[in-house]
Amino acid sequence: MCGITGVISRSPVNQLIYDALLLLQHRGQDAAGIVTMQGNKCFMHKARGMVRDVFRTRNMRALPGTIGLGQVRYPTAGNAYSEEEAQPFYVNAPFGLVLVHNGNLTNAPALKKELFDIDRRHINTESDSEVLLNVVAHELERVARDLPLTPDGVFKAVSAVHKRIKGSYAVIALIAGHGLLAFRDPFGIRPLCFGVAEEGEYMVASESVALEGTAHKLVRDVAPGEALFIDMSGQLHTRQCAENPTLNPCMFEFVYLARPDSVMDGVSVYQARLNMGETLAQRLISTMPPSDIDVVIPIPESSRPSAMQLAHRIGKPYREGFVKNRYVGRTFIMPGQGARKKSVRQKLNAIGLEFKGRNVLLVDDSIVRGTTSKEIVQMAREAGANKVYLASAAPPVRYPNVYGIDMPTSEELIAHGRTIEQIREYIGADALIYQDVVAMKRVVGALQPALNGFEASCFDGHYITGDVSAEDFATMKEQRTSQPEEEEGPARTRLALQSGTEI
Repeated sequence: MCGITGVISRSPVNQLIYDALLLLQHRGQDAAGIVTMQGNKCFMHKARGMVRDVFRTRNMRALPGTIGLGQVRYPTAGNAYSEEEAQPFYVNAPFGLVLVHNGNLTNAPALKKELFDIDRRHINTESDSEVLLNVVAHELERVARDLPLTPDGVFKAVSAVHKRIKGSYAVIALIAGHGLLAFRDPFGIRPLCFGVAEEGEYMVASESVALEGTAHKLVRDVAPGEALFIDMSGQLHTRQCAENPTLNPCMFEFVYLARPDSVMDGVSVYQARLNMGETLAQRLISTMPPSDIDVVIPIPESSRPSAMQLAHRIGKPYREGFVKNRYVGRTFIMPGQGARKKSVRQKLNAIGLEFKGRNVLLVDDSIVRGTTSKEIVQMAREAGANKVYLASAAPPVRYPNVYGIDMPTSEELIAHGRTIEQIREYIGADALIYQDVVAMKRVVGALQPALNGFEASCFDGHYITGDVSAEDFATMKEQRTSQPEEEEGPARTRLALQSGTEI
């Protein structure tokens, strides 16, 4: 997953893009990048790290221009540790094209070969985003060959791109001297919306919170398969560029990824999590007597709305029993030392007063590997809990994700091939309650009738693009095992800090 944004204005945009990226920081902490354009010239700065660390005053001064885009990266394809794979990506022909991408192409290897053998384009990294950039560049070159580039030509190019690429993608691109282009995959898997400021300035971003936090009014979400083109005069052009588009947003956005104050495809993320808490409470009541529970405690942060609603529904007190250390740094490997994994105890600390002598229900947003859950359950026992129950606001994560979430391979998923009882024994909880996948889809879908469904493959094993094979999973596994081991990347630290989930 990544966070992307793009702006076209009449005044300098460097600070505005920086502010938007700060609001999207939760979507990725491995790397950040901004590119701006002044006239036909591009100015770019990108590096590994968080926004506040990547951009200093000197970097911001070197980013002039009234049009630009930016990205915060959490790698799901390519090399997680290569600074060369930080975005934006740039190619000089045609026109000069810069692109940021959130998502994951499922046919990237085949496209890469096609680009080299047929389109005569060279890909220099392992990033699927560079593949996507070159596909877009090639299709723009075809429609604009010996002709001026018009909005109609741009939309024809995007239509051709939709036909060539598979997977999930929300894209923002700058075409030097022409304007800003944004488009979304035909299933609407990854989020993208746009807004406008009072002075007519347009912003496109992954989440509505980036618009609201920079004084832009949300206009609407970009529709699945739709493309927006904002020319240099600030004129907005839109067109549906895909055949048979359907709206199937990623369910994990509502479970965990998005900020609770965002609205995605007409669905309040906060309300979605409250609804999940309601159905989780119903599931709990059918599993065990609520009278056995003394207190409900969330595992920070994403599970809080669900935990609050569950506690209200079963009539039990809601308490904050864990304090999160927001300032855990990285573990550095010094000469002569081996790699040392951070313990969850560096990131969370239990408040003994809330646990001692009580039967505690812990609520998490989801359980992926289960190792963090196991340690948190042990922490609760050491803090004096009499019994420790664990509830997950999401169903069991049984399948890998191929659409832009760094979900482990099947072998790493605690729920893959195991019964609920086997998972409970591994985690060490006295009871384990999972969300029901059908109920989750129902209560989130009820918030927006226009939804055709959800991309929920990690829960139900259904890959909506219809092109995912066992061979793809084998390739994904090989890519993961071939990655260089780093002590603990900043994005992984962020994920473990934001909640108990391990992704």
